[in-house]
Amino acid sequence: MASAARTVRPVGTAKPINWGRISGKVLAWVALLLLVIITLYPILVMVTTSFKSNTEALSNTSLFPSVWHFDNYPKMWVSINFGNYLKNSLIICGTTMVVATLLATFASYALARFNFPGRDTYGIAILATQLIPGIMFLLPLFNFFKWLRDNLGIPLLNTYLGMIVLYVAFFLPLSLWILRSFFAAIPPDLEEQAMVDGCNRFQAFYKIALPLARPGIAATAIYVFLTAWDELLFAWVMTTTDDVQTVPVGIRLYLGQVAGNKSNYELAMAAAVVVTIPLLILFFFVQKQMISGLTAGAVKS
Repeated sequence: MASAARTVRPVGTAKPINWGRISGKVLAWVALLLLVIITLYPILVMVTTSFKSNTEALSNTSLFPSVWHFDNYPKMWVSINFGNYLKNSLIICGTTMVVATLLATFASYALARFNFPGRDTYGIAILATQLIPGIMFLLPLFNFFKWLRDNLGIPLLNTYLGMIVLYVAFFLPLSLWILRSFFAAIPPDLEEQAMVDGCNRFQAFYKIALPLARPGIAATAIYVFLTAWDELLFAWVMTTTDDVQTVPVGIRLYLGQVAGNKSNYELAMAAAVVVTIPLLILFFFVQKQMISGLTAGAVKS
């Protein structure tokens, strides 16, 4: 059988340039650069506007302020009562993150490991709840919370407990579904081997499955915290005093009622900058676990 002829490049001859491949890479980098600029430009506007005067913020004639007003931040802190709203957000969102992630971890492990009647139906039903728009629950939940307060004396309206219960109920189904895929991808043989060596079921879960699922747990916790931190509609309806209201509600109240016709957007932008700081700190602490968790979740079935 004759072998296929191969073209041999003479020694010393330069390799031909693949212009098509180079142009493709250049276009990809240009597209990525444009995407980064589009994403970061609103953040830059937010930061620079927070240092402008009220006149410059309303006129929006230039990106950077002519005079940097660093006093906007202490003025904002007093005018919006920002410290109180920030405290409320940290308490509600932090507790929601811990409770929802903890419950989702145990429930998703049970769904992934134990075979019981209705397991698959239950899992599909959990996912199906995410297809219903959340606004449809607004009025029924408000009336239900009001009924519990008036008839049973259970304080869920305008309380930390009510907001935490509400957010946990909202974010638990998707958190459970996300974590279920992580536990399902962990080979059961590892836990069985640990139980052969003397561990019970909980010890195998705690020492084997839980460390392996840590990236997914971190990604789920961040998802819950960020979603609760940005939520406005239910926090606006279920809370009526600044003892419980969160940061989004506080900023909305300031722009709509306190500021009036003056429209102090520079103070609102300063509040928005401060709001992002806890999120940045949280992301920098768990970025490795979060990125690895999102990457692993993308390839698991």
